[in-house]
Amino acid sequence: MNTQKQLLTKAKLEFHSNLPKRHVGILGGTFNPIHLGHLVIADQVYEQLCLDKVLFLPDKIPPHRGVKKAIPTIDTNDRIEMIKLAIRDNMHFDLDLTDIRRGGVSYTYDTIKMLKDLNPNTEYYFIIGGDMVENLPKWSHIDELVQMVHFVGVCRKGFEKKSNYPILWVNTPELEISSSMIRERIQKGQSVKYLVPDDVAWYIKDRGLYNG
Repeated sequence: MNTQKQLLTKAKLEFHSNLPKRHVGILGGTFNPIHLGHLVIADQVYEQLCLDKVLFLPDKIPPHRGVKKAIPTIDTNDRIEMIKLAIRDNMHFDLDLTDIRRGGVSYTYDTIKMLKDLNPNTEYYFIIGGDMVENLPKWSHIDELVQMVHFVGVCRKGFEKKSNYPILWVNTPELEISSSMIRERIQKGQSVKYLVPDDVAWYIKDRGLYNG
C-alpha cells in the first residue's frame, strides 16, 4: 500500500471514529405485498430498542426457498412502490434497495457486509420471526454473521425463546396476517381492508395485482 493510500485510509477511519454511533433495524422480506403486520413489528422494535431508524429491505430472491418458486409473482417495482406507500408517513422508516440492486439470491451475510462497509459507524439489528430463529444454524456464514449484526427475535406463539446464538427478544402484538393470506383473499375477491395500508390496497386494486 502506498503512503498516500495509507494516509487516506487512516483519515477515513479517524473520521468515522468521531461520528456518533447509529442504531438501525433491518426488516427484510419479499413484501409481496407489505402488510400491517410488517409495520407493527418494525414500529415495536424501533420503540423497544430505541433505534434511530428501521430499514425495509426487500430481497431479490430469498435464499430459504427454491429459486424458481421464489421469483415474485409481480414486478419488483410494484413491491417497491407498495413499501414506499406503506412507510411514507413514518419518518423513522426507510427503504433500502441493497439486495434489489445487487441481484441474485439475497444472502443476509452479503447484505450486512455491504451495509457495514458503507456505514462503519452503524450498529445493525436484523429482525426475524421466532420461527426463523430455529433455522439460524442453517444460514450462510452464520458464525461470522452473529459477530457483525444483532439478531432481534420477534416472539411467536408456539416457538420457544431459546437459541445457541445471541438473540434480542421483542414482544409485539400478534397479528395473524401474512402476504400469502392477502394474495389468496384478493384472488377470491375478498376484502383486505385493515390488513394492508389503504394506499397499498388502492395500489393493488389499481394495478390489478394478484388477480391471476
